[in-house]
Amino acid sequence: MHILFLTDNFPPEMNAPASRTFEHCREWVTAGHKVTVITCAPNFPKGKLFSGYRNRIWQSEEIAGIHTIRVWSFISANEGFALRIADYLSFMFSAIIAAFFVRRFDVVIGTSPQFFTVVAAWITALIRRKPWVFELRDIWPESIRAVGAMKSSKILDLFEKLELFLYRKADHIVVVTESFRKTLTQRGIDTAKISVVTNGADLSLYEPVAKDQSILQALNLQDKFVVGYIGTHGMAHALETVLEAASIASKSPAGKQIVFLLLGDGARKRHLVEQARLMQLQNVIFLDSVAKDEVAKYWSILDAAVIHLRNVHLFETVIPSKMFEAMAMGIPILLGLRGEAADIIRISGAGICFEPENAQSLAQATLNLVARPDNVSNISEAGRRSAKLFDRKVLADRMLTILQTKIYQK
Repeated sequence: MHILFLTDNFPPEMNAPASRTFEHCREWVTAGHKVTVITCAPNFPKGKLFSGYRNRIWQSEEIAGIHTIRVWSFISANEGFALRIADYLSFMFSAIIAAFFVRRFDVVIGTSPQFFTVVAAWITALIRRKPWVFELRDIWPESIRAVGAMKSSKILDLFEKLELFLYRKADHIVVVTESFRKTLTQRGIDTAKISVVTNGADLSLYEPVAKDQSILQALNLQDKFVVGYIGTHGMAHALETVLEAASIASKSPAGKQIVFLLLGDGARKRHLVEQARLMQLQNVIFLDSVAKDEVAKYWSILDAAVIHLRNVHLFETVIPSKMFEAMAMGIPILLGLRGEAADIIRISGAGICFEPENAQSLAQATLNLVARPDNVSNISEAGRRSAKLFDRKVLADRMLTILQTKIYQK
């Protein structure tokens, strides 16, 4: 089978969409299938080209056996709704054109959260008379409302009509949570054409390892309890809560040994750095994004990992992929989420849940971990056991089976 995959995030970008797509495609190639990915020049999240790349009309490379076609797009930082839409639309048109030159593929996959990529998949499938799959990783228009990134409800209403149109036109929909399947079913989408393939972790990359002493020494963290947030610093993540929790924890005697480390970039990064400066926080460290093969080293120095989203109903349906990476490495999770993700943490015992956007709740959860080293060890072991249920290889095989049985053999 020849799979054509359209995505605007792909390595060397290291966000969750890029990792999921790459790891699935890599496993499909290993299973003997041909995979072609159409993407753009890597630039997320700063809106700056990665070293060694140019924003050309067409360039191609092989990555782990995946034929990767990179097309031109309007590049902008992940901030400002109009600029982001220009980015998404330009990639959509470029991807449609590029797909004309891909020969003899059997199925098209378009991945969200922004569904202009999915529009490109639908148009490509329509023109080439091939089946197509909508991979739904985020209820995108509703998430824009949830974080207040756009005020015009009329435009968002129009986007939601397009969203529903794409759900109906898709030959199959792959969602990342059971909550998403329930939401789509309630909105009138045939549940028979919806499958769930959750996020997960590459267990060959994320596994328990000794703390990287060179990083600890460079950051002067040898005797500290390191609480880390690794990922995008965006509006949805409300990382101001982490800064406030750091301030609260610093006032406790036990909190003197706690340091909060935030690694990554995003639309709110500069604001957060400035806020930490104004709050005179001495127990917060900001680091820029690192290459994907370096991320595990930074995970290794964490004694606990913060995973947090804003306290809105929509995010109760979300399961962040970094949760599984932390579990695989045996890092206790401090989870600021309700819903399906919280259920996984409670059932597995892989962490502690705190109330989203409640800095006092996060600070207290952190202090509880520091006070109970034995509990940290138990949580770590529980996370490692549970991570095996979310092995990316198993999940990639599950999605491949869906493609073969529900799409390719029709």
